[in-house]
Amino acid sequence: MTAEIRTDWTRDEIANLFDLPFHELLWRAQSVHRDNHAAGEVQLCTLLSIKTGGCPEDCGYCSQSVHADSGVEATKLMDVRQVLQSAAQAKDAGSQRFCMGAAWRNPKDRDMPAIVEIVKGVRDMGLETCMTLGMLTPKQAEMLSEAGLDYYNHNIDTSPERYEEVISTRSFAERIETLDNVRDAGINVCSGGIVGMGETREDRVGFLHALATLERHPESVPVNALVPVKGTVLGDILHDVPEAKIDDLEFVRTVAVARITMPRSMVRLSAGRESMSESVQALCFLAGANSIFTGDKLLTTGNRGDDADAALFEKLGLVPLEGEEPARADLVAAE
Repeated sequence: MTAEIRTDWTRDEIANLFDLPFHELLWRAQSVHRDNHAAGEVQLCTLLSIKTGGCPEDCGYCSQSVHADSGVEATKLMDVRQVLQSAAQAKDAGSQRFCMGAAWRNPKDRDMPAIVEIVKGVRDMGLETCMTLGMLTPKQAEMLSEAGLDYYNHNIDTSPERYEEVISTRSFAERIETLDNVRDAGINVCSGGIVGMGETREDRVGFLHALATLERHPESVPVNALVPVKGTVLGDILHDVPEAKIDDLEFVRTVAVARITMPRSMVRLSAGRESMSESVQALCFLAGANSIFTGDKLLTTGNRGDDADAALFEKLGLVPLEGEEPARADLVAAE
């Protein structure tokens, strides 16, 4: 490892990275990537909604909010056996990590035994486990840690300054508090956000600055492109405004800056990838993205599918990651 791991990035430094000529930015990002990750290897992850809809939060981008008129119906927590069956299918399709999401503001204590059983069952299959359940108390984080949960996802979504324009029912500080609870319990952190919500470049700078200046960088950083779903606040505003969609090259720039500022993290292309051309995805991989969600569906939106991903990998000469993620390996080595 030759890249310096810094948590003291300034906003001006990050803004200057965004302002670099495109070819220079990608060269720097690729250099950092090769110093810290195996070139040409991309982690395959599968995401399953284990409890859909009915969330009391008012996140402006989310079709699962009770405040949205998106047609998503609320469901109960999936049966443990159903979840494990889906996990087995994901493993057969080549996924390394199985991610599970529940549309909750926070899990109730009565839900935790089933969640613990799910985590243990998926881990017993040899898959990495990741959960996103909303806010966690320290006790709940400890329960997940004892069950063997590998990662907990809790996105910060956008810059601290723009946060209240997107969500009013949960503060940015509460997001960070959950990340702290997860860290304190010894669980790896997965935290990123969404671009293309009508934000400015300054907001994208602020979003990456908030992540890159955490005491320890998230081991996984998902970068989502907004999928404007009708019936959601942002979906209705942005659906028919093509200019609100983030420019493809600006999206690649965001990935590249994430890679440079968080060298050891897995940078994941997440929501919105189904609408990206193969060329844009190739540029993202060149910029340092090395993780994707595969399969036909994410939580409630479509995805490219295993066959399309396999064909793209063959074109680009990419292979699925099989080894340990660098940031996680660093923790094991330090113990």
